[in-house]
Amino acid sequence: MRKTFSVSIKLYQTWISPMFPARCKYYPSCSTYASDAVSEYGVKGLAMAAWRLVRCNPWSHGGVDYVLTKSSKTPIKADPTSMNGTN
Repeated sequence: MRKTFSVSIKLYQTWISPMFPARCKYYPSCSTYASDAVSEYGVKGLAMAAWRLVRCNPWSHGGVDYVLTKSSKTPIKADPTSMNGTN
């Protein structure tokens, strides 16, 4: 299940996301957050990603929002070199 969601997100990041300008209010981008959440939590990570998308609206202030690891509740920090700044 995780593999299916991860591949879907990777396809989005590779083929669809580059067609749109960078506009995400959060760091890491919503798609990177979704990828991290799904790889850490599985189906629950998909719900976390959906909640993140709901929060990403014109009235939010955005900011830094990392996925927390299950074991230590420390943030999973995304590699800045892999970020393309898009959703």
